[in-house]
Amino acid sequence: MAGAEVARPPVYRITWVQLVLLVVASSFLLMSDRVIAYSVFSGGLTAIVPQAYFALYAFRWRGARSAQAIARASYVGEVGKFALSVAGFAIVFTMLRPISGLAVFVGFLAMLVIQIIGSWLLLNGDWRK
Repeated sequence: MAGAEVARPPVYRITWVQLVLLVVASSFLLMSDRVIAYSVFSGGLTAIVPQAYFALYAFRWRGARSAQAIARASYVGEVGKFALSVAGFAIVFTMLRPISGLAVFVGFLAMLVIQIIGSWLLLNGDWRK
């Protein structure tokens, strides 16, 4: 089938799922401990924002003719993702007081797990829906 385009996977769905789960989890935690709640929330955002940035760059281009642009965009996206992650942790640990370091990393890692599971589901499932 000449000229057929491959549809972009809806990676934005992962970001929305992450945000919803993070808000719900942080809301429940808020009922018991305010510091833990905003620590988990800030750690989760430290994972979500860089991932969303990468997804914007990585999925900007399609098609074999764009292979070089895709490779360049993926590289820029990955460098940007790393820089945003470092900046996010720097902001969280310098600006938020009091803070629970463990809760920040739990929120961060929870969002990474959701990202990995979501990516796996998109790759192995029917992501065109």
